[in-house]
Amino acid sequence: MHTRRIGDVEVSAIGLGAMPMSIEGRPDEARSLATVHAALDAGVTLIDTADAYHLHADEVGHNETLVAKALASHDRGADVLVATKGGHLRPGDGSWTLDGSPRHLKEACEASLRRLGVEAIGLYQFHRPDPRVPYADSVGAVRELLDEGKILAAGISNADPGRIRLANDILGGRLVSVQNQFSPAFRSSEPELRLCDELGIAFLPWSPLGGISRAGGLGSAHASFARIAERHGVSPQRVCLAWMLAKSPVVVPIPGASRPETIRDSAAAAELVLTAEELAELDAA
Repeated sequence: MHTRRIGDVEVSAIGLGAMPMSIEGRPDEARSLATVHAALDAGVTLIDTADAYHLHADEVGHNETLVAKALASHDRGADVLVATKGGHLRPGDGSWTLDGSPRHLKEACEASLRRLGVEAIGLYQFHRPDPRVPYADSVGAVRELLDEGKILAAGISNADPGRIRLANDILGGRLVSVQNQFSPAFRSSEPELRLCDELGIAFLPWSPLGGISRAGGLGSAHASFARIAERHGVSPQRVCLAWMLAKSPVVVPIPGASRPETIRDSAAAAELVLTAEELAELDAA
């Protein structure tokens, strides 16, 4: 597995987005554990989770607990950077709400520490801006967690260029990652990707294959990806991730998976080399 960097930590060029294992349509626990183990066997050393990845109101942190269990039961579990997030909530009725208040973020971090069973979280990310709370206050709480040693690295998610610069300033130049939606169908995060490249901040595309409901149809929705995939004898999804990796050395895609075969295919994208002509065709698709 090729590697990239998030701050001072070397991670696999492809990570695992663990969300599909805890929300609507989630598999049973045995398959989820097998999926995480397959990721580790394939060389994946970055797993993305969040306290909001759950279904019911009484199971906050379901995904964090699941990831912790999977890592504890695998001999490579200690080698993984677990990235979690706070500031998003799920009341249990299918909706998503926000709480970016410093008090909530600090309480959420403490709860995540307990669920993950660690003394410090490897990468903690402010999940999504809360319009009711000044962004500087939310990021300021993350800075305090960093200064206190509760987290080892700080990131933000769903941020525009202005917020990226602001967060990096508030954190004293210690912002290590930005996690934004980016896929063949959703390319409006290109400015954020370019800014991260300029600043040397890791850019983590979420839903890089189009999301849980659309990932399987990527090839039919985007003919160029299917055409190039056929040429290489691989899946359109693998081509998509290789295309992203070629955009910048700061890109670390975190495709979601809930099946072992899915994450194995995604992990193999790190080995796929596309030509300049193929990359240009995909950029124009």
